[in-house]
Amino acid sequence: MARILVTEEIAEGGLDRLRAAGHEVVVQLDLSQLLQAVQGAHALIIRSATQVTAEVLEAGSDLLVVGRAGIGLDNVDVPEATRRGVMVVNAPQSNIISAAEHTMALLLAQARNVPQAHAALVAGRWERSRWEGVELADKTLAVIGLGRIGKLVADRAKAFGMRLVAYDPFVSAERARLLGVELMALDQAVAEADFLTVHLPKTKETTGLINRDLLLKAKPSLRVINVARGGIVDEQALADCVRDGIIAGAAIDVFVTEPTTSSPLFEQPSIVVTPHLGASTREAQDKAGDTIADMVQLALAGDFVPFAVNVDAAEANETLRPFLPLAERLGRLFASLVGGSPDSLEVCTEGDIAGYDTRIISLAALKGFFGAISDEAVTYVNAPQLAKDHGIELRENKSGTSPDFVNLLTLRGGGHSLSGTLVGRRSEQRIVEIDEHHFDVPPAEHMLVVKNDDRPGVIGTVGTMLGMAAINIADMDVGRAATPGTAVMLIATTAIVPDAVMNELRAAPGISSAIQLAG
Repeated sequence: MARILVTEEIAEGGLDRLRAAGHEVVVQLDLSQLLQAVQGAHALIIRSATQVTAEVLEAGSDLLVVGRAGIGLDNVDVPEATRRGVMVVNAPQSNIISAAEHTMALLLAQARNVPQAHAALVAGRWERSRWEGVELADKTLAVIGLGRIGKLVADRAKAFGMRLVAYDPFVSAERARLLGVELMALDQAVAEADFLTVHLPKTKETTGLINRDLLLKAKPSLRVINVARGGIVDEQALADCVRDGIIAGAAIDVFVTEPTTSSPLFEQPSIVVTPHLGASTREAQDKAGDTIADMVQLALAGDFVPFAVNVDAAEANETLRPFLPLAERLGRLFASLVGGSPDSLEVCTEGDIAGYDTRIISLAALKGFFGAISDEAVTYVNAPQLAKDHGIELRENKSGTSPDFVNLLTLRGGGHSLSGTLVGRRSEQRIVEIDEHHFDVPPAEHMLVVKNDDRPGVIGTVGTMLGMAAINIADMDVGRAATPGTAVMLIATTAIVPDAVMNELRAAPGISSAIQLAG
């Protein structure tokens, strides 16, 4: 059972999932007590208000995972978390529909002056002529960032008959064309737009991206919408440009400092503002709570976490994912086979899987290897650092074909090699090669590798010695070397073989070596 600290309001459905899994869920909403509350916690679940600094991470020395129930992570010191081996996860798809719909709501509110006209009318003023708006049809919408939310906004804007242009250096022109969007440089997109909507992460490169110099290139009819992150749009510059008539207006949901009740944007009647409502729908909150609960559970169990942001690998697709448990199992077995820290660990993938980004498979192998030899918790995050600390160089090797298997995964290092694959519709694990000897044995928790003379009676000797020690054989296979005269037995036992029995095996006639593998 793990202790999970929750410091902000999370949908109860997600917390109930964690409680049902047997975890202790502690809700502490007083952020002034964070440094004390995080001590002894294995997981920390937050939203946007909790600042997970280096000091917090140091106080939470038992933390395995920080989960952000939402998208942005600018309130988490991700590099420091990575250095400490703490996984950082988020819920990147939980609020994308809500954010896209709120973008459209602000787009329409800005075009038709809805909040200003509402405020005037309830205050007793009929100002029909003052709040004349504009149509969206045939207007140009510049989408700055064609990520998940930007694409949804583009789809919805098409229904209003808008022309779509976009700036995103990470999207190909062909991909944009399929989306019905014309890619162009940022300056050109701003110059041609009647409406501009921002959908970028906040980074050093994007902070202040929408500034006065850029807005001076716009048409006077431009209206800016930001439902992404505060600080990407320079608030003072935007307010000044609206006040001076350089652009027509803006609709802003996010701010540099939150919460806030003071901003130069609030002083301009042509600027619509909302208090960071992009994800504030019941559906988004439920999805964020459920998603982050699932991600935290996976992280605590040491499993692959799809939405981990500080794992140095691409997300495992459906083809690669079944190979992660195999890679981790092979890593554990390989640690016993090598019996120490090799100078390098080579992870070789052959067959169909080699056509993908296989870094996550290498991380799984490292995780298994160090999980077998280290007392500390090993994760996909800290496994590369452990390799550096042990002086082990990780190497990757790929081949699009395998002579005998559709897919093959091999670990090499320290003069040894170990190969495995998945077979059948159930993707069952098999060990198929050890040190150039071929087998077909399911990996097990307890295994023996016995190298022996290839002559009658040796197999019987091994079986008799194990039987005398009340050790049952669950499975076995014999692999012969290319050079006649030697063979290797791979034996799965139902229990660990005592050291005394291992010594007897090594001393038995015809046996040259015996290694116990822990899987």
